[in-house]
Amino acid sequence: MHGDIDEAGLELTHLNDQGRAHMVDVMGKSPTQRRAFARADIEMIDVTLKRIQDGGIQKGDVLAVAQVAGIMAAKKTSDIIPLCHPLSLTAVDISFSYPNNTTLRIDSDVRTVGSTGVEMEALTAVSVTALTVYDMCKAIDRAMTIRFVGLMEKSGGKSGLFQR
Repeated sequence: MHGDIDEAGLELTHLNDQGRAHMVDVMGKSPTQRRAFARADIEMIDVTLKRIQDGGIQKGDVLAVAQVAGIMAAKKTSDIIPLCHPLSLTAVDISFSYPNNTTLRIDSDVRTVGSTGVEMEALTAVSVTALTVYDMCKAIDRAMTIRFVGLMEKSGGKSGLFQR
């Protein structure tokens, strides 16, 4: 079954011939190396970011806990996103950087060898990592804002390379 065609002429693969949601059949796709990079930025007051960097948050090491949460989320993506395929991930890495004194940048690098991509796993990883940072720091900064979540790059599969 094929999905509907949108206004741009692109097939909406998660819709069946009746316009209802279905899980895409990837059996006919050849397994290839798949990789996706995603990013999230969370803005906060400078005091909060400094306390995260210095390990001064009462709940513990924010970045260590958030990193593990992001990895776990990538592995469980198909449990929370209804039409995602369960994947055997070969690698998940979460890294942090500081573009300025009020922004924590979260990057994920997710890899597999399979018949479908890992974009959703990479996006889920950075989303849950950012939410974990919020949860651990909300007592001192309830105004933290996740300003950006997006796919930065993906490779592998029929559609090839995408770079933001």
